[in-house]
Amino acid sequence: MGAAHSASEEVRELEGKTGFSSDQIEQLHRRFKQLSGDQPTIRKENFNNVPDLELNPIRSKIVRAFFDNRNLRKGTSGLADEINFEDFLTIMSYFRPIDTTMDEEQVQLCRKEKLRFLFHMYDSDSDGRITLEEYRNVVEELLSGNPHIEKESARSIADGAMMEAASVCVGQMVRAWGPCLHAPLSACGALPAEPDQVYEGITFDDFLKIWQGIDIETKMHVRFLNMETIALCH
Repeated sequence: MGAAHSASEEVRELEGKTGFSSDQIEQLHRRFKQLSGDQPTIRKENFNNVPDLELNPIRSKIVRAFFDNRNLRKGTSGLADEINFEDFLTIMSYFRPIDTTMDEEQVQLCRKEKLRFLFHMYDSDSDGRITLEEYRNVVEELLSGNPHIEKESARSIADGAMMEAASVCVGQMVRAWGPCLHAPLSACGALPAEPDQVYEGITFDDFLKIWQGIDIETKMHVRFLNMETIALCH
């Protein structure tokens, strides 16, 4: 009886920390045990045999996000070697859909946390900014599976998207790169070095502005967990 009481207390504590119901925690625990091979922790290699991740072009970034100390709320940089079930729940809480019973303040807080998770996927060096090079890396990975798009074209697409995103926040980046917006892709395979001196990258506050008004709840889903009710709000 004591053990059952202790387990019940632990579940209630996890409910309070993550917002998941006891049924969802039980379901996630089953998936955790599948991923870990019934071990107490998960390592990066445990994700190697997840079918829905094998062909995902940003697979490495998704897996990395599970071990990012920023997402685990254990620090401002670095990666964990392994994560336990509570860590796993912490990561999965970013995927939890916004509850219809939340008030506006709670909705905005939930949305902000989800966007912070996505921001960390772009900000690979944990310096608090998404640089042009980091943005290029993500776009190149996303387009890597398309045989009709060469690397230089992917870089050009990334450069154009980065300028458009930055124009929401600061005008000088667009002014510095303005001629490139109207030139053929072949003439803009790589942006000049000068803009990096003018605009150092997208901060998290900038990132929030860029995503303002966009329904992030429908952008990505945790299909590899086979849980239709949980969405990654990017």
